[in-house]
Amino acid sequence: MREPVRIGVLALQGDFAAHARALGRLGVEAPEVRNPGDLAGLDGLVIPGGESTTLLTLMGETFPPVLRAFHEAGRPIYGTCAGLILLAREVVSPPQPSLGLIDVTVERNAYGRQRESFETEGEARFAGAPAPLRMVFIRAPRIVRTGAGVTTLATHRAEPVLVQAGTVLAGTFHPELTDDLGVHRHFRDLCRAAASRLPQPTLA
Repeated sequence: MREPVRIGVLALQGDFAAHARALGRLGVEAPEVRNPGDLAGLDGLVIPGGESTTLLTLMGETFPPVLRAFHEAGRPIYGTCAGLILLAREVVSPPQPSLGLIDVTVERNAYGRQRESFETEGEARFAGAPAPLRMVFIRAPRIVRTGAGVTTLATHRAEPVLVQAGTVLAGTFHPELTDDLGVHRHFRDLCRAAASRLPQPTLA
């Protein structure tokens, strides 16, 4: 096992700095990813919240194929809020392009506008064990369908809010805005497990 893991944070727009701080509290090096070449040498990537349409525009035509290659190489990716929208197989209300790396359908802004943001406590199941989890919802998307192979790790009002399929983790809420490191710890462990069975990253 290589130590420590390096998990990049897509730093084009949104709350990337909060994710970097959360990973830093776990002792994880979290460099900013501003260009496709910045993915070289990383064990995982966080796609933060923000404006999904703005993120798509800033990613342009160069980021998507490199992100898909990163995923196909077995490197974990975690998307939260707008990051979830970018990772979803299908986006509705309104439809928009996405990377399609996890088989879920996502409805944009389904938890209401900015003024309807809220924080709550739910329960997650990491490695099968239940654990309390703080959740902050800000103009959050709703996961309205999960496909085969998608596991629900946390729910809110009986709806999935944190899901995983293989090395892709995606959530509707913002754990980086709380003191709860449960989601980031789970993603770090996912990256560590992937790094232990994969060759050194060679993307450039």
